[in-house]
Amino acid sequence: MKARRRMLIVLLAVFLAVIFGQACEKDTTKVKGGERAQAKLLVKKAVAFLEKNGKGKALAEFNKPDGQFVKDSLYVFAYDLNGTVIAHPKKPEEIGKNMLKEPDSQGKFFRRTIVNKAKAKGEGWVKYTFLNPVTQKEEPKTTYFKKAGDMIVCYGFYN
Repeated sequence: MKARRRMLIVLLAVFLAVIFGQACEKDTTKVKGGERAQAKLLVKKAVAFLEKNGKGKALAEFNKPDGQFVKDSLYVFAYDLNGTVIAHPKKPEEIGKNMLKEPDSQGKFFRRTIVNKAKAKGEGWVKYTFLNPVTQKEEPKTTYFKKAGDMIVCYGFYN
């Protein structure tokens, strides 16, 4: 009887460990506090990575399609203070291009807003329409950005 009870307890412990492990592996793009909290957190992590490792290593990591700052349709990207793309893991063809004169599909010059707010306030939010790389559809997107030295680190989510 004691052996059977022990076995039942062990099986229950294994079952709970598996369930708990699966819960921890679920998509973290929606955490307590919502997408806005997640965006701020990931930009903070990206800026910390930049400060610890330097601009060269940070840009290399930000540009990796499978890097630590990419999760499905969500990713860190960056501009210089003139609006030139310096990191984009989903659209490497845009790296080196100044995008200030490029509107979204609704005619909004959101990159100007990012650059101007970053220079004036150091950080902020912007809403625009953008192609979701997973769904391949134009969708509303909200991006949080923060000025870090001579670059602007951004992270957006589709809503």
